[in-house]
Amino acid sequence: MDSHPKQHAQFNIFWRTRWQAKFRSISLRLGYVGNICWAFLFFPVTRGSSILPLVGLTSESSIKYHIWLGHVSTILFAAHTVGYIIYWAMTDQMAQLLQWSRDWVPNVAGEIAIVFALAMWVTSFPRIRRKMFESRQSARLVSARILPCDTVELNFSKSEGLNYNPTSIMFLNVPSISKFQWHPFTVTSCCNMEPDKLSVVIKREGSWSLKLFQELSSPVDHLKVSVEGPYGPSSSHFLRHESLVMVSGGSGISPFVSIIREIIFRSQNGSLNVPRVLLVCAFKNSADLAILDLLIPISGAPIQTSKMQLQIEAYVTRNKEQPSIDSQKLIQTVWFKADQSDSLISPALGPNNWLWLGAIISSSFVVFLLFLGIVTRYYIYPIEQNTNETYNFSFCSLWDMFLVFTCILLVSSVIFLLCKKQNAREGKQIQNSDVPTPTNSSGSWFNVADMELESLPHQSLVRATNVHFGARPDLKKVLLECTGSDVGVLVCGPRKMRHEVAKICSSGLAENLHFESISFNW
Repeated sequence: MDSHPKQHAQFNIFWRTRWQAKFRSISLRLGYVGNICWAFLFFPVTRGSSILPLVGLTSESSIKYHIWLGHVSTILFAAHTVGYIIYWAMTDQMAQLLQWSRDWVPNVAGEIAIVFALAMWVTSFPRIRRKMFESRQSARLVSARILPCDTVELNFSKSEGLNYNPTSIMFLNVPSISKFQWHPFTVTSCCNMEPDKLSVVIKREGSWSLKLFQELSSPVDHLKVSVEGPYGPSSSHFLRHESLVMVSGGSGISPFVSIIREIIFRSQNGSLNVPRVLLVCAFKNSADLAILDLLIPISGAPIQTSKMQLQIEAYVTRNKEQPSIDSQKLIQTVWFKADQSDSLISPALGPNNWLWLGAIISSSFVVFLLFLGIVTRYYIYPIEQNTNETYNFSFCSLWDMFLVFTCILLVSSVIFLLCKKQNAREGKQIQNSDVPTPTNSSGSWFNVADMELESLPHQSLVRATNVHFGARPDLKKVLLECTGSDVGVLVCGPRKMRHEVAKICSSGLAENLHFESISFNW
């Protein structure tokens, strides 16, 4: 009789100890899984990455993976921390909270890390975060083309060695509006057609863009703008299709401008792989049709659009009839003078970007091995010899991280300064190459704009355009009527429009449709 309660108590102790061990094991594995998430956390948002193009991704298209990994890893680390605290409380080991191990992972360091991680996590939510980046050098803003649809195209000078693909984006900062706000905008220019110019389109939709329009409307001969980028896909794979159907809503037409300009360039140079293009664009008001003028660049280079198979179906949803010519506003072009502080938009590592990147990686690795050998031989090894103890594991890890960051910083800084010096020499040429121009589009500059609108490329563009007033596009009918064995379908616009096009392409009613969505989430 006495042995039964004793055996029962032993069983309870055994069961409780086993349950506590399993609970600790689960908490430990949550931390391991969080480490795996953190290992891939920053790969999706590395701008100019040499890894993302290998899997067909870009930083702007894979930003969602960074967000998912950030949420998952923070939740896992929080559960890992809470789990260990509960385990220590159950086993009367709360003193472990203040332990700093010499040979293993210190608990205090983990507690500090989770506090900072939670703070970063909370401030990363859209309602709380505030986008801030380090300031960049002022770029040379050549002109601004103001459209009557509350849209402006900013044209910058760039280095001819800077190449980018259609649908790229660029971050802009205007210090006179805000020194800390950087906003991403779509690049509409084509580096092949305009080797020395880079253009972005801005729609007046928020307080920042409203202040920008006010700046451009005021009499100013120079506007300081800092830029970062451009960033975009590593290849124009969508141009390999036999034909392209581009569906846009509102300002979603912006990335398609660069695609059409690239196709115009290819058609002019006799390229064999030039797809037929059908642009289906929906606008709210008839004034928004002016954004189609962006398909023709502002540069004076001769352009031939007759060789390109282009058809534009424009839909104006709110206006049921075409407005009178007298009520239509003209396109204004504002020209800016050069400033000594302006510089060309150039690649960070110069025209030989891949060679310099390889030099940074290989040189940093060699310098790291050299420094690691010196520290181990002349610092760590003597300490272990004199004390007969293993050197602190945490300090070894800190030494490794410190040497890695130091070597990368040292080598990349040297190469960056060399490239910056080369870009500065090239940038000095813009001070004398730009022709002095007035600060607004009145007088003869309006005549130049009028001549551009009456040019042959514009006439060809008008002939290829059908405008439907008071109607919405029947996307299902448009897509299912597309002929050809390989039709690429690109869509950029409201979420509802993207989902509708994706549903049509995946319905199986037409096997020749290949869907691709273009959306920007920042």
